[in-house]
Amino acid sequence: MTTAHKALPDVRTVAESVTDPELPMLTLADLGVLRDVWVTHTGTVVVSITPTYSGCPAMDAMRDDLRRALRDAGYHDVEVRTVLEPAWTTDWISAAGHVKLARAGISPPHTAPVRAAGPVQLDLGGTVRVVRCPQCGSARTEEQSRFSSTACKSLWRCRSCLEPFEHIKEI
Repeated sequence: MTTAHKALPDVRTVAESVTDPELPMLTLADLGVLRDVWVTHTGTVVVSITPTYSGCPAMDAMRDDLRRALRDAGYHDVEVRTVLEPAWTTDWISAAGHVKLARAGISPPHTAPVRAAGPVQLDLGGTVRVVRCPQCGSARTEEQSRFSSTACKSLWRCRSCLEPFEHIKEI
């Protein structure tokens, strides 16, 4: 048989290269939303992802981008599944993801607070934390708004270099 077949790229490598639509400096793997990738015995590529929070508007774009990347790589039967348990946490952002966020001028999250299972108690008091400026490294920063370009980020300003920046909230 003389038919030459072009080898397909590794399915996991392709899925891990897809970037987040809201934080394009991060891949879905960096962000920690890419949970698993496998090929079934029938040849279907199955990818499981977890939303960063309930109702995340980027989920449709993530699914579409994963399907497109895998189909462009030669995998035509692709299924993207949403996995809700365990819930995503900012602790799943990789060390490389933290570096990429800071290089892009976004303050990466600290360690997420540990919470017991069950209902989350509402605390109306402000969270006191030090958020370092990704531009100059100063801890002399202040929150300007709890919400920024996306619900998972807050807007801060450095009192040393006076630059505004976003901070990924700890979830």
